[in-house]
Amino acid sequence: MAELAKNTTDLQTIPAEETFIPPWKEAWQSFYKNRLAVIGLAIVLFFIILALIAPWVAPYGFKEQVMSERMQAPSSKHWFGTDDFGRDIFSRVIYGARISLWVGFFSVLGSVVVGTFLGIVAGYYGRWIDTIISRFFDIMLAFPSILLAIAVVAILGPSLQNALIAIAVINVPNFGRLVRSKVLSVKQEEYIMSARAIGMKDSRILFRHVLPNSISPVIVQATLAIATAIIEAAALGFLGMGAQPPTPEWGKMLADSKNYITNAPWTLFFPGMAIMLTVLGFNLMGDGLRDVLDPKMKN
Repeated sequence: MAELAKNTTDLQTIPAEETFIPPWKEAWQSFYKNRLAVIGLAIVLFFIILALIAPWVAPYGFKEQVMSERMQAPSSKHWFGTDDFGRDIFSRVIYGARISLWVGFFSVLGSVVVGTFLGIVAGYYGRWIDTIISRFFDIMLAFPSILLAIAVVAILGPSLQNALIAIAVINVPNFGRLVRSKVLSVKQEEYIMSARAIGMKDSRILFRHVLPNSISPVIVQATLAIATAIIEAAALGFLGMGAQPPTPEWGKMLADSKNYITNAPWTLFFPGMAIMLTVLGFNLMGDGLRDVLDPKMKN
């Protein structure tokens, strides 16, 4: 009995097994603790929802012109006032969220796909393939991004679609170099060497082992790149090389209103505020994701 009691006491002193927390839940808990990141996520979700329900929220069509109501200050009828064609600025800002988010998401998506592919190939195979791809990235990065975007649009012609292509092209080297550096460290891991030793095909190694272990920094960079893409799209629109009238793109709205900054400042203030808030939201959310996904940022 004494021995049984001793064994029972020993079992009671063994610590209980820790509760398993799924990685996604742990990541969300870490993200939620960052209040600025949560605010950024709320801002981004607000503009996404606003873009999706634009036809039901906007009180007027973005092309609807009432010349008798041109250049009216903000009022109960026109919350953000009207522009020089009598168009409701509030409605155009709402529809503009669709344009800016569309350009931001899809331009970055194109950059991620192409840049990740080139970065994986360069980092995994090395030698002359790495040299050619790396020099290609260096040449592109030698030019200021906005000037390179202007050159691409000048070749393709001014339009919203061509602006999207230009923004995607100029961001490819950023993702390519990021993925390449990550692959160079991942391919030295023992499990990659073991996979090679047992004769696993390179394509399977790349997509089953290398890519999943290299994607975390890409997610963070993509979130921050969307904010940059929105600014670049606005810059091209402001220069007349992006969206064309009557598309309600925020940068184009700023360009159309620059001559009325003194007598009708609301025509610039609200589109500019929309750009600022959207970019701020993506930047705050990107910083929060970096803190969660980057092991060096964890305590």
